[in-house]
Amino acid sequence: MRERIAVIGMWHLGCSIAASWLRLGHPLVAIEFDLNVVKGLRAGHAPLFEPEVDNEIAIGLECVLQISSYAEQVAGCPFVFIAFDTPVADDDTPDLTPIRQAIELCGPHLDPDAVVIVSSQLPVGEARRLRTRLKELAPTSELVYSPENLRLGEAMQCYMRPGHIVVGSDSEKAANRVEALFAPMKAKIFRMNLPSAEMTKHCINSFLATSVTLANQWADIAAATGGDYGSIAAVLRTDPRIGERAYITPGVGFSGGTLGRDLRVLDATSRDLLEGAAPIFGQVWEYNSSRMEVVARRASALLGGLDGKRVALLGMTYKPGTSTLRRSLPLMIAKDLLNHGAIVVAHDPRADWNEITLPAGLVIVESPYDAVKDSDLTILLTEWPEYRQVDFGKLASAMKQPVIFDTKDFLRPCQDQLKAVGLYRIVLGQGDV
Repeated sequence: MRERIAVIGMWHLGCSIAASWLRLGHPLVAIEFDLNVVKGLRAGHAPLFEPEVDNEIAIGLECVLQISSYAEQVAGCPFVFIAFDTPVADDDTPDLTPIRQAIELCGPHLDPDAVVIVSSQLPVGEARRLRTRLKELAPTSELVYSPENLRLGEAMQCYMRPGHIVVGSDSEKAANRVEALFAPMKAKIFRMNLPSAEMTKHCINSFLATSVTLANQWADIAAATGGDYGSIAAVLRTDPRIGERAYITPGVGFSGGTLGRDLRVLDATSRDLLEGAAPIFGQVWEYNSSRMEVVARRASALLGGLDGKRVALLGMTYKPGTSTLRRSLPLMIAKDLLNHGAIVVAHDPRADWNEITLPAGLVIVESPYDAVKDSDLTILLTEWPEYRQVDFGKLASAMKQPVIFDTKDFLRPCQDQLKAVGLYRIVLGQGDV
C-alpha cells in the first residue's frame, strides 16, 4: 500500500496536486476549510476548472479519497502538502495568512517524523520562519519547500511530467524522503537549501515577467519605426539562446498575480537588504501595471474617442485553459473602457462569471457572434483556440465596423481568412501605438 498523503488547501494548486497523487495510487485526505468548496469536492467537482482533475477526484471518492475540513486528519499521513494558491493583494504583495494558519492547525496533529511539503509560493526567507514554528509545534517534523510550476489548463501534465523538481530543505534526511516520494515523476531533481528554493521560483517568474515587458517595448518601438514585430518575434524564437517557447509575444501585460507577486517580493528585498541596488524588478512591475492602458488608448485613436462606442471583448479569463476571472487583466481593461464611456460587451467560452463581482455596466453574452453584433470595434484579449475556429464571415457581417484589435497577434495564422471576408486586423507591434 502506498503512503497516505494529506493535501491542505483545495483550490487550483491543491486540487491539481491531489488529483496527481491519486492517479499515482496514493490514498489521500484533502483538507479544505471553505465548506462550500468541501461540498463541491464531495460531489466530485473542483472549485476551478482544470482538465482531468474532476475525473480523478470522482474516481478517488469511490475508495481512496477522503474530503475533510479538519486539520486533525493529517494524523496518519507521513507527507502533508500545504497547497494554497498564495493570495495576492491588489498591489501584488503576497498574503501568507492561510499558509501560516495551516502550520498552526496541522502542527499539533502530525505523526512523528512527518514531512510538511509547502508548494504554495513563498517570499524568500519565509520557509525558514515556517520551519522554526513547525518544529515548536512538532519537534520531530520537518519542512520542505517544493514550489509548484503549473500552468492553468495543463496542471496535471505539468505536475506529473515537470522536467525538473526543486526540493528545498535544511534537512538531508527530509530531502531524501521527498526525493523518493517524487521518484515516479522521472524528473531531474535539484536539491538545495530553503532560501535557494524560494529564490529559484522568484528568478524563473521575474525572468518571464521581464521577457513579457521586453517584448511589449520591442513591439512599441517596431510599430513606431514602421516595422512588423510579428516577423521579428519569429526570428527570435529560432535563436537557440531565446527559444521557441520564449515569452516574447507582444500584448497588454501579464496578469493573474503569479509574476507580479515575485516582482514585488524581489523589489521589497532589494529595498530592504540592498538599499534599492536592484531596481529592475520594481521598474518591470510599474511598467506592467500601466501597460493595459494601451488598449483604451489605441481604441480611442481608432474610433475618434470611446464615449458611446460599442466595443466587443473576446476572452476574459487571464489566460486560456481556465475558468477563473480572479486578477484577470481583461476584466481590468473592460473596466477601463467603461470608464472612458464605451459600451462593453464580453464573451468567454469558459469563464465563471459568478466567481467575482463584475464591473458595473459590463454586458455578458453567450456567443462571440452576440458579442460583436453592431460593434464599432472588436478586441481579442485571451487566446482561446475557439476564436480561431469561428465563422469569420458570420462575425464580419454582425459587426458595425469589421475591425478586430488582436492584442496577442493570435489570429495571424487566420489572416487570409480574415481578408477574404473583409475583416481588418490590427495588432500591437504594427502601425502607431
